Amino acid sequence: MKNFFSLVLYTAAVSVLAGVLPGCTDTSGGCYKMIAGTYTGNTAGEGIYVYEVNAETGDARQLFVAGNIINPSYVALSPDKKYLYAVNEFGGRSAVSGFSFDRRTGALQLLNAVSTPDADPCYISVTDKHVITAGYTSGSISVFGRLGDGSLSPVRQVIFHTGKSIDTVRQQTPHLHQAIFTPDGRHLLACDLGTDKITAYRYCATDATRILTAADSITVKKGSGPRHLAFNARGDRAYLLQELDGTVTVLSVDTDAGLAILQETTVSMDSDTGNGAAAIHLSPDGRFVYATNRGTVDNITCFAIRENGQLEWVEQLPAGGKGPRDFTITPDGRYLFIANQRSGNITIFKRNQHTGKLMPTGKEIACPAPVCLVVY
Repeated sequence: MKNFFSLVLYTAAVSVLAGVLPGCTDTSGGCYKMIAGTYTGNTAGEGIYVYEVNAETGDARQLFVAGNIINPSYVALSPDKKYLYAVNEFGGRSAVSGFSFDRRTGALQLLNAVSTPDADPCYISVTDKHVITAGYTSGSISVFGRLGDGSLSPVRQVIFHTGKSIDTVRQQTPHLHQAIFTPDGRHLLACDLGTDKITAYRYCATDATRILTAADSITVKKGSGPRHLAFNARGDRAYLLQELDGTVTVLSVDTDAGLAILQETTVSMDSDTGNGAAAIHLSPDGRFVYATNRGTVDNITCFAIRENGQLEWVEQLPAGGKGPRDFTITPDGRYLFIANQRSGNITIFKRNQHTGKLMPTGKEIACPAPVCLVVY
C-alpha cells in the first residue's frame, strides 16, 4: 500500500502520447474524453487516468495519469468542469482530494487533501458550493465546502446513519454506498446497503452547518442491499439497483422528495446467480436503463423505459471483463464504456440508439483496477 501522506506530497506522473488519433482533434468533435478513478492498493493502478477515444473507430490513447494517489475510486467534476474531486478510500485514514483540471490536456494538479470522518468513502457528489461523500464502513455522509480556488474546506457537516437489516454479514451496520442529487439540485438521496433504506435530504447551500436535513425515507426489500440509483431527466422517477440480490426498483419521487415504490424487477435471471450488482445509468435520451452485475456473472443488462416510467427487459450480455463496476455512456449515446475492476480493462460497446442493444466492438483500454468512469 502506498503511503497515505503521499497525497499531501503529491507529484503528478504525466503520460502524454505524441500526436492525435485520426478524426480526434480538439476542434473536430470526433473524440470523447474520459476520466477513470481506480484502486491503487495491491494493484498496478497509479491513480486517476484520463483517456481520449476516437468516436469513429473506438481506438483510445492515454492523455494523462495523476499518480501517487491512494485509491481514488470515485471521482466527480465540478459543474464548470474546471475542478475534479476524488475520494481516497483508505479505512479510518480516508480523505477527499481536490484538483484543478485542464479539459483540453486532461492534466490534473492537486489543490489539497482533507481527512474525512467517513471510513472508506465510496461515492462523491459536487455542487457549486459543496463536495459530499458517502462512507461505506462508517455508514455516514460528510459535507465539505468548496473554496474560491477550488480547494476543499474541513468537513462542515457529518450525518451518521443507524440501524441494520437481515443479512448477517453485510447488513449488521449501515453502509452508505451513494449520495446523489436530484436533477433539480434541491435534494440528495442516500443509498444505505446496510439498512435497506433510501433517505432523502433537503439541500441548503447557504446554511453554514445544516446543509442537509432529512426529508423522507423508504425501506426497500429486506436483504436486497441498495447500492446506486439514477434519475430520469424530470427527476420524478429513480431507478435503484440493489447489490445483494440484483433487484431493480423503480421509485416515484415527488417535488419534496417523497418516495414510493412503483415496480420491482431484477438483473438476476438465475436463482443460483452469485450477485454483486454495481452501477445503474440511463441513456442520454432517457429511453433505456443499464445495470452491471459482478458476482459469478459479470454482465450488463438493458431495460426499456415505458411511458409510465416502469421497466421492460431488453437484453443481457457479458461485460467483456471481470468485476464490472461503473460504466458510462457518451453524451451522443453512441458508445458505452464498462470499467472491469478485476480484469483491469475498460470495454467499449456500440449502442443501437433505437433498440438500446449493445454490440461489442472488440476494442478495450488497459486500465489497472478501474472503478469509476466520467466522460466529459
